[in-house]
Amino acid sequence: MFEPGSATGTIDSVSTRDDARRVSAMSEGMSGSEILRIAAEIRAMTEAGQRVCNLTVGDFSPAEFRIPTFLENEIADALRRGETNYPPSNGVAALRESVRRYYERSLGLAYPASSVLITSGSRPGIYGTFRTVVDPGDRVVFPVPSWNNNHYCHLTGAVPVTVATTRDTAFLPTRELLAPVIRGARLLALNSPLNPTGTAFTAETLLGVCDLVLEENAKRRNGERPLYLMYDQVYWMLTFGDTRHVDPVSLRPEIAPYTIYVDGVSKAFAATGVRVGWVVGPQDLIDSMNNLLGHVGTWAPRAEQVATSRLLDSPNEITSFGTALTTGVRKRLDALYDGIMAMRAEGLPVDATVPMGAIYLSARFALNGKRTADGQTLRTNDDVRRYLLNAAGFAVVPFQAFGVKEDTGWFRLSVGAVSLADIERVLPALRQAISAVS
Repeated sequence: MFEPGSATGTIDSVSTRDDARRVSAMSEGMSGSEILRIAAEIRAMTEAGQRVCNLTVGDFSPAEFRIPTFLENEIADALRRGETNYPPSNGVAALRESVRRYYERSLGLAYPASSVLITSGSRPGIYGTFRTVVDPGDRVVFPVPSWNNNHYCHLTGAVPVTVATTRDTAFLPTRELLAPVIRGARLLALNSPLNPTGTAFTAETLLGVCDLVLEENAKRRNGERPLYLMYDQVYWMLTFGDTRHVDPVSLRPEIAPYTIYVDGVSKAFAATGVRVGWVVGPQDLIDSMNNLLGHVGTWAPRAEQVATSRLLDSPNEITSFGTALTTGVRKRLDALYDGIMAMRAEGLPVDATVPMGAIYLSARFALNGKRTADGQTLRTNDDVRRYLLNAAGFAVVPFQAFGVKEDTGWFRLSVGAVSLADIERVLPALRQAISAVS
């Protein structure tokens, strides 16, 4: 026992035996976010007065993209009416009904409101899906690059089974890539349009994956638990050009008993801080997930839920906002893509994928092994990242942050927090920095 204020009564002076762990094994083994580490570097640079085109954050800056005025007003009205107490753990009834109507009207998916669970953004829906269907030791299959599946496997004690993808398959898994590893798996985690690549499934590719899931489940006998498909489609309203969003149940209705959708307003309405998401799936899974997440307290605030229900029942508001958001995002992605491909046409070692969806562009800066003007050899993707940041004020995230182990030169570029002018300003500096290596 120590007395507060005494020489030994400070937190810093608390000692334990060298072999005594102060945190859980799960917590001790949890790695921090690579993106947040990079963000800290950029923050230090900007605080020191350096100008940075920050393409790292998977978010929207309100200075560039505000939430719908309709939603903003509805939230304020709900707060003024006193919508500030606890909502039901599964979400206010009006919002669950609105999500049901929204999916039926927009995607042709017919689910009852009892199959809808409201969450505080999409992350709890992903975590809830893992926790609801995965036991420690179960195998979870997911492609790389992809966002945070490795961390959710760690949180649940699952065995991660990664499927490496390439530019040839738009960084998305195909039936052929998944077939060798799907036997006995418990969960297949997919996302389209994909964070970090900005690519999206075609109907043909997703059909092949759905058929593989159905065939695998047909093989399971004697109480063997099913294989579930988690389909994160939070970016589904942000698609460009000829790209059309596709989803499993629309393509193969018979896969509905095995499919769990994760979605929300965060990306489609530039409303990442509003924290309204939802999960849609088989009612028995939704009921179990509600029981689980109810103890975690992952419900969205009541006022935001009420406001979102009004928005989802306002098709004209959705269309007008969606058109403006998609136009703004695409202009930024196209500017980056065109600028990088112009450098490629000059013979510089760069490449990019055509923008398909989300707020991301996949770009390759194949500078690994090259030397800078001051004699530094760029050996790893992180070396390349630091060089582009310091030499051009061009801040990007390497695919290593999304589970890729090899230094392939591929990076995620995110445009939600930058202006078109920011991009146009940085491209000449980027070209100069790339031209300077040899």
